[in-house]
Amino acid sequence: MSDKTDEQAPQKPRSRSDALRGRRGTPLRGELSNEAAFFWGFTCVAAVLAVWFVITAGPPDEPERRIVSPTTLPSVSEAWFALPRVFGERKLVINTLVTLKRVCLGFGLSCIVGVPLGILAACFPALRAFLAPLTVFGRNIPVAALIPRTFFFFGIGEFQKVMFLFIASVAFVLSDTTAAVLDVPQRYVDTALTLGASRWQIICKVLAPLAAPSIFNSLRLLFGLAFGYVMLAELVKFGSASGGLGDLINMSQRRGEREPIVLVLIIIPLVAWAIDRALWWLQSDLFPYRYGGEGWIPRFCGWLLHGRPPEFRP
Repeated sequence: MSDKTDEQAPQKPRSRSDALRGRRGTPLRGELSNEAAFFWGFTCVAAVLAVWFVITAGPPDEPERRIVSPTTLPSVSEAWFALPRVFGERKLVINTLVTLKRVCLGFGLSCIVGVPLGILAACFPALRAFLAPLTVFGRNIPVAALIPRTFFFFGIGEFQKVMFLFIASVAFVLSDTTAAVLDVPQRYVDTALTLGASRWQIICKVLAPLAAPSIFNSLRLLFGLAFGYVMLAELVKFGSASGGLGDLINMSQRRGEREPIVLVLIIIPLVAWAIDRALWWLQSDLFPYRYGGEGWIPRFCGWLLHGRPPEFRP
């Protein structure tokens, strides 16, 4: 009797996402484990290397037998054997540090200017309307067109490169910061007004802290954009100083050397990825309630300021 009753008991209907999960293994917009994500990422890199090896395979003295000519793309072995020369003669490490310094200065200046302006623009509609034309202009102008103008206003040197990166990225920083503050739910503002908070208290103690995780995440992504713009900033080398990675590419192009170009194009994403991972760790640690970090930095700062670590609540 009990068996029959169990058979006749209504079963809970399966949702469409459950059906898709059972049919395909993972739901739409689902998450992979760290092991699975590493496997598929490694597979992608291996596939690219395999394609590179196949299309450039052939004897060095018979370039016509290759699918892609060595004057267009060197083989894997040719790029590998050129690695010591690029590190030694071309000073790859020094040029990389020079490029990073320029990106940090230019993008850091855009953050110093763009983040406060973006917060104020989100809070005051008149300022947001006043800055809207400049934001649209800055986000849509071809950045290559700014190079001659920056030469005219800032000369040829380090200051010009920093200002070019500032001008190229500040509009994006301002726009994303404004959007992050506008996305804060209105109920927090209403609660603060009910408690008697002034406008500046709401901006400094409610809107800015609540928007900080989204602002930092946007700045982390925009840093990669500025890292790409620096290649344009390094088109012109001033004196005998290190020209950066962009100058290294231009010099190799003029000399007809393809191996240094390929190596630099590989190293740039690796450096950018390493910086992005470091910023992601910092972001997770600064905002553990949002990104699941340990919160060591806020705990340490809270201990220094108040004698006890802060409590994080979701």
